[in-house]
Amino acid sequence: MQSLIELQQQLVPDMLAAMKKRYLILRQVLLSDMIGRRMLAASLTMTERVLRAETDFLKAQGLLHIDAAGMRITDAGKRLLEDMEPFYKAMFGLSDLETRIRQRYGLKQVMIVPGDSDISPHAKRELGRAGCSALRKVMEKDDIVAVTGGSTLAQVASQLTTQTSLKGNWFVPARGGLGESLDYQANTIASTMAKRTGAQYRLLHVPDHLGEEAYQSLMQEPNIREIVEVIRHARIVIHGIGDAVVMARRRRVDESVIEALNAEGALAEAFGYYFDRNGNVVHRMPTAGLRLEDIMATEVVIAVAGGRSKGEAIASVMRFGHDDILVTDEAAALEIAALLDDEEGLDINARS
Repeated sequence: MQSLIELQQQLVPDMLAAMKKRYLILRQVLLSDMIGRRMLAASLTMTERVLRAETDFLKAQGLLHIDAAGMRITDAGKRLLEDMEPFYKAMFGLSDLETRIRQRYGLKQVMIVPGDSDISPHAKRELGRAGCSALRKVMEKDDIVAVTGGSTLAQVASQLTTQTSLKGNWFVPARGGLGESLDYQANTIASTMAKRTGAQYRLLHVPDHLGEEAYQSLMQEPNIREIVEVIRHARIVIHGIGDAVVMARRRRVDESVIEALNAEGALAEAFGYYFDRNGNVVHRMPTAGLRLEDIMATEVVIAVAGGRSKGEAIASVMRFGHDDILVTDEAAALEIAALLDDEEGLDINARS
């Protein structure tokens, strides 16, 4: 397949561009359920004139239904997208990118979805769908799954379905709550995942950011200690990745801590720990929940994060080396690839 694609790129490059454009239109309409032409053009950064010609073509092919309310994808369009997905990844280099990132960081699997979730809510929704798929594939009977908070993990939760009951499984928060929207807290996400799959859940009703004295005091409480022990025995951890300073501010930490993070070169945050460019832990917050030693002993660790702005942060956590599966988007993956190019260039210069 790849050799044929290379020939097509040389002989009829405009054909591949048209295929990509129409594929992305169909995919965006699918993710939107029903969408108007103006909103679709804005989400694809395409002029309405160009979009009209493309959607008229797709309608004539029986792939889109268009009326006064907007447009939606037909069953034939859905089947075409399913058939094209592996071809799309090969055609636009996502399969090669997945392999490169997987091999570079020693991961078991890398899944890349099209788009940039920084600017497209539809890409973030697709990121959640892929994260859900990754989680489903590794879950076994009676598993305990620890989940962190954040908008991306909320998308994963929203994509889980009840098609297969997970009655014997447990979802638990990996740590306490941030002082943010209830929808994005780990407790909420864990309970949503459980309710959507028929599983069970436990909640951890403590703040995420604790002083050392408060942490030691809370850990003396029998009920807190019991749920924390359950969390620390999770077989699967699924987590997001954030920018270090952004996450610190969301935790409302003192400005002196933020200055310390900057001085220490903190770049990324995951499960309450802060990592520098080389994947070294440079700072941690006392928190009831998962500790670093628990992560290192966990059987399956899944990271779900995307957006061009997070490329460097994702690479930082991957260098830490204890994730098994990375689910990301095209924009973040391209940023990671650029970092790998720079590293390889430095290696070549050092050897010469």
